[in-house]
This record gives sequence, structure tokens and C-alpha cells, in this order.
Amino acid sequence: MKVYDELVARGLIAQVTNEEEIREMVDNGKATFYIGFDPTADSLHVGHFMALCLMKRLQMAGNKPIALIGGGTAMIGDPSGRTDMRSMMTKETIDHNCACFKKQMERFIEFGEGKAQMVNNADWLLNLNYIDFIRDIGACFSVNNMLRAECFKQRMEKGLSFLEFNYMPMQSYDFYYLFQHYGCNMQFGGNDQWSNMLGGTELIRRKLGKDAHAMTITLLLNSEGKKMGKTAKGAVWLDPNKTSPYEFYQYWRNVDDADVMKCIRMLTFLPLEQIDEMDSWKDSKINEAKEILAYELTKLVHGEEEADKAQAAAKALFTDGGDDANIPTTEITEDQLTEGKIGLLSLMVACKLATSNGDARKNVAGGGVSVNDEKITDVKFEVTREMLREGVKLRKGKKVFHKAILK
Repeated sequence: MKVYDELVARGLIAQVTNEEEIREMVDNGKATFYIGFDPTADSLHVGHFMALCLMKRLQMAGNKPIALIGGGTAMIGDPSGRTDMRSMMTKETIDHNCACFKKQMERFIEFGEGKAQMVNNADWLLNLNYIDFIRDIGACFSVNNMLRAECFKQRMEKGLSFLEFNYMPMQSYDFYYLFQHYGCNMQFGGNDQWSNMLGGTELIRRKLGKDAHAMTITLLLNSEGKKMGKTAKGAVWLDPNKTSPYEFYQYWRNVDDADVMKCIRMLTFLPLEQIDEMDSWKDSKINEAKEILAYELTKLVHGEEEADKAQAAAKALFTDGGDDANIPTTEITEDQLTEGKIGLLSLMVACKLATSNGDARKNVAGGGVSVNDEKITDVKFEVTREMLREGVKLRKGKKVFHKAILK
């Protein structure tokens, strides 16, 4: 199966322009394409992970990825999918986040001469003269058309700042700049970016003529990724210091039954023939499919050794007396104890198993918390210094495990 057909079969393609040309370029390794990443945090999360898998897949087929870090656009903030304005970040924070992104991306994409490139749109956007920009680029955009874009329509009632209104022309300018200076002839992004991407394609045609070849393709992945990238505890990060390999494994091990095959198809590099055979799996076999998904994705992000550890720890925890050496652990200090004890509610907050004592209280009173495999419903239960010296295994619900130990 050719590359483009495989993307379709894996459920990645949502909308395209110039489909036959895109198919020919992707299948023959002629695409130099970019995907943008706004550095709004110091780690990528699973929503970005989907885009990284796509870049890896296309690079393996001979195409050249450009990872565009939005150091410039991040100073404005993308209104897409937002109900309010993003918090403004300092340039120092943005630069730090960009450096973190690059380190993580190198696990997926091969950078170097003739291979993938990483660029930062701050290098050209921050040097623009505003009057020159609005005369040259702003004249190419219809306000009426922009207001019809979904990313702006959903914000009109609650308020859309003029600052954010500039985001579409600036993202469009990115494609225009990359087309001219890097030979970038294709852009990829999620459904929520479709209007911005069409703006870039149209800008190139208006500035360089109808014969300019610039193509747009949108994927299912960002909309799915943003949904998948959140849990009750927050985002699922690719940085092992923010989401441990075990927690990452457990996140994918616990996806909804209805989503598991979709995730395997979209995110793993397993052959489609093998995935098609798994489509008929039911009941207990679904759990086996989840284990395959969790292992394959943990191996991609954290390496085979960490994936093996996470898998072994997950299996051991569901076996009486199993090894808990590889589960997430929080060290408790003496100054957190009162007369040699710490309340279970406070311990859960310290281990980030609850956002507050009130949140912890609800979980304990509802019978959803166990200490060393014993269900605890007493909200006044205390964990002693002696217990912490041995290590205390906490379980929240059926699937979240944590260990607390005295430092």
C-alpha cells in the first residue's frame, strides 16, 4: 500500500486540497512539509505526539519534514478551540519551551542536512515592520471571510481581541515564508487549523501567482489529540519528569474500549494487516489490544527498556504481592509529618492524587481509595512514619497507583 493510501486507511486524513497532486508528491517522497507547534508549555503532550508520528511516518517514505516552532506566534496566541484569551508568555519562557521541544522531537524525527529541519518563526516574524506587513500581507485577507472561520465565529459572542485577530495572517505568512525560503510545498495540521491553513495557501497564490504549487492537508489528529491529551490530573506529557513512563503506559492502557483500535490504527507503526485482524477482538481480547497499544506508544516515546519496565509494573500491580518498584513514587519529608503521622487526605494531595483535601475527601468517603491494598473509607485515617519507611502503596479507583515513601 502506498503512503497516502495508508494515511487514509489509518483514519488520518480529514480534508485536503489538490488531492491527486498531494498523493503523487507524498507517495514519491517529493513533499517538503511543515507542521507547527506553539510552545505554550515546556513539554510536548500526546496531542503533539500524533503529529510527530505522522512526521516520522512521512520521513520514512522519503519526504522532508519541517518542525516549525511558533516562538513568534506564541506571543499572540492561537484563538482556535479557545473560549478565552491565552495567557501571555514572556520571551524567556517561550525560548525555554522551544529548547525543550527540540530535545523531545529528536526522539521521533531525524534532523540534519538533507533530512528534517527545525525552524522558529520568531526569526522572521519578530523582525517584521507592522506597517509594511499590513500593507503587503493584510491587503490579501478579507475580514468578511475571516469572520466566517470557525476559530473566530465561536469567539465573537464572548469577545475576540484584535491581538488574536492577527493570528491567521501571521500563520499564513509562515507558509508563505517557508515556501519561499525553504522550498516548503505542503502544510499539515488538525481540523481546528483548516481556516488558517487555507489562508496560507491562498496567500501564496495571491502573492506568487496561480501556478505556485502550495498544498494543504488537514488530519484528524489534532482534534483527537487534544481530546486524548487531557486526563483528570491534567495533560499527558512526553517529558518523563512530568508524566512518568509508567503513568504514560497506564494512560494508554486505560483508554475507552471504543477508542483502542482507532488509537492503534492512527498512532502505532504496526502493519495494517495485523491491525485489521485485531478489529474483531472482543471482551478480554480488548484488554490485550490495550496492552499492545500502551507498550508500542511507550516504546516510541521512552524507549524499549522503559516500556518493558512499565508493562512489568502494570502487570505486577494486579497480582497479589506483585512488585511495585516501577510505579510513580513521591518522597515524603519529616516536616510533612505531625507527631509521626500524615493524614491520608494530605498524603493524596502531596502525591498529586487529588487537587485538594476536599477532592481527596470525596474519593476516600466514596470508597475509591486503598492503602496497601486495603480499602479506606475513614477520612481521618492517618499514615504513620513506620508505614512510610516501608513504602505505602496508594490506589485511587481501579487504575491509578502511586507509592509514598519517607525520604
